[in-house]
Amino acid sequence: MAPSLLQRITLEEFLVVPETKPANEFIDGAIYQKPMPQGKHSIIQRELTFTIDRPLRDRKVARAFPELRCTFGDRSTVPDISVIRWDRIPRNPDGSVANIFAIAPNWTIEILSPEQGQTKVVKNIMHCLKYGAQMGWLIDPDEQTVFVYQPKQEMEIFDDRDRVLLMPDFAEGLQLTVGELFDWLIE
Repeated sequence: MAPSLLQRITLEEFLVVPETKPANEFIDGAIYQKPMPQGKHSIIQRELTFTIDRPLRDRKVARAFPELRCTFGDRSTVPDISVIRWDRIPRNPDGSVANIFAIAPNWTIEILSPEQGQTKVVKNIMHCLKYGAQMGWLIDPDEQTVFVYQPKQEMEIFDDRDRVLLMPDFAEGLQLTVGELFDWLIE
């Protein structure tokens, strides 16, 4: 999708622009609006957030945040799901979770929408990996495929229903097959 502003702006100028729905992202000096999530996207995002968050939160390992703005490395993006290790979650002096996350997620997950091209999404995943993310997933609901990205490694393709998806090291104990993920779309 083309940027919504022809004129280049700075990250600081972007951060004072009011939030929109769907969210705007700041990439390479321009503002891009994410596509509006549709049915398949919404179901996968909801179920996957809960599947990841419940066991990791209970053990105080990490939290899974849907649609969380992450600002780092001259970009401000909103991954569909950002998983942040417990000890890296920004907190206020009283211990509550802060509103501003000026860090890369440890695990970034994007769910492709029908009208969305893969290029910008993959670039966002690669940006997260460059700034410390352990893993990135790109989920394509229409192709029932998950592309898994790790720093300095070849991308892996998961499209066999029985194959267990690769998880980051800190998510030990989590297990999900390709089939289980896409079965959420059948109610």
